[in-house]
Amino acid sequence: DCVSDAKSAIRWVRENASELGIDSNRIAAGGGSAGGQLAAACATLPKFDDENENKLISSKPNALVLFNPALVLSPIDSGEKKWNEKLAGLEKRLGTEPVNMSPYHNIVAKLPPTIIFHGTDDEGVPFMSVELFTKRMHEFDNTCTLVAYQGEGHGFFNYGKKSNTVFVDTVHKMDEFLVSLGYLKA
Repeated sequence: DCVSDAKSAIRWVRENASELGIDSNRIAAGGGSAGGQLAAACATLPKFDDENENKLISSKPNALVLFNPALVLSPIDSGEKKWNEKLAGLEKRLGTEPVNMSPYHNIVAKLPPTIIFHGTDDEGVPFMSVELFTKRMHEFDNTCTLVAYQGEGHGFFNYGKKSNTVFVDTVHKMDEFLVSLGYLKA
């Protein structure tokens, strides 16, 4: 339901772009942790669109800005044993086989340009998972930039932490990314 709702939100924004005063071909989706997973899911997962919506209007964002995103939701050969064991128990929580909800497992060519901000000491979403995602994106010739924050844990980017220095840094780098795509003026 969460993925369906996220896809519906992007479809609604695209459908109402002229009324909102935005370019329907420059919609960036983003979020932190599970929110990052939902944004990436809209770009990668072929399923979970609302059956009652017009599928001629794309639910895929044009760019992704992800903060500590959960991108690998099903075990992988190159994953750590402890992490793969944790992932193996997700089916009940997800309501489907985890591979169906895993952006990593659904990467194809021509996905939106992506930037990922991730702490190297994230215990909730291992840094290795975003490294693997980035590598796989590149294998399909997709643009994906991983910005590592040494020693930082989950949610390091949130406003109000460390005098907002990391928050400001991530916002600045996000702005540069969107400027590079032509979505914002410098």
